[in-house]
Amino acid sequence: MIVRVWRGWTTRANAAAYEELLRTEIFPGIEARGIAGYRGISLLRRDAGGGETEFMTVMRFDSLRDVRAFAGENYEVAVVPPKARALLSHFEERSAHYTAVFGSEVFHATA
Repeated sequence: MIVRVWRGWTTRANAAAYEELLRTEIFPGIEARGIAGYRGISLLRRDAGGGETEFMTVMRFDSLRDVRAFAGENYEVAVVPPKARALLSHFEERSAHYTAVFGSEVFHATA
């Protein structure tokens, strides 16, 4: 299993709107694409210093081929739709990819 991790930051004033956009439009849109090997997404949120809120997305895929189906051939580049960019104060330009080696999601995916 491949885990794709990405972080972005909003002002505290934009945090609720950004979270709502992810929950109601962006995440359902990803799901609707029906990407083979896509196993879901998690959203993490925390108050960061300087009046910002940090968001982290953790996506799970069966393989890098499936990540490419989501993000394109240059799969490390962050996928940030225009509506999301409008609410973010800054974000990571590249996503990190990890091979999951232990955890309940790893065992459920291979069982």
